[in-house]
Amino acid sequence: MQPTATPQTHKTPDVETNIRHNVPWRVTSVEVIGDARLRVTFVDATQGEIDLGAFLGDVRINGTIFEGLRDPVIFSQAQVVLGALQWPNGADLAPDTMYDAIRERGVWVVE
Repeated sequence: MQPTATPQTHKTPDVETNIRHNVPWRVTSVEVIGDARLRVTFVDATQGEIDLGAFLGDVRINGTIFEGLRDPVIFSQAQVVLGALQWPNGADLAPDTMYDAIRERGVWVVE
């Protein structure tokens, strides 16, 4: 008896790796450039900086997921996950908001 082949219709669809679906705010790269500062590039080649200094210094983030980003080792682990910025502790930033600010001013100062 030969094994039964599984029809392709039952196969889990592959994850779409092309994130250029008319949404220019998708992040393609991130670089840590200093204390609480990042440089990002978006799919449409827009580039700019994110300044998290004031945000991370605010006592209102005590006890939140963002508090861990005060540690330079954790902050330096920023990565792009499906077009958004994310850290291993689960903290993330809204790419559409940062894109709008960077297009307008070249920097997004998070407060």
